[in-house]
Amino acid sequence: MSETVYNRIALLRAERNVTRRQLSDALGVHYQTIGYLERGEYSPSLYLALRIAEYFEVPVEVVFSTTPFPRIGERTA
Repeated sequence: MSETVYNRIALLRAERNVTRRQLSDALGVHYQTIGYLERGEYSPSLYLALRIAEYFEVPVEVVFSTTPFPRIGERTA
């Protein structure tokens, strides 16, 4: 079983015109941490995951998942 955590941070940032630096400053983390998260090179703590969801004002399940998110425009069965 994989322990990969998938996320939509880059998508949410793009939708809201938020830079990695702006997000990292708001969260109090290094801007490179946001890049590591977006690339799946680092899984966030529960606390950080909740703070990211709170920042974007969405449920944590909208940002993070243990299964890959469908691609935009991809149909599901």
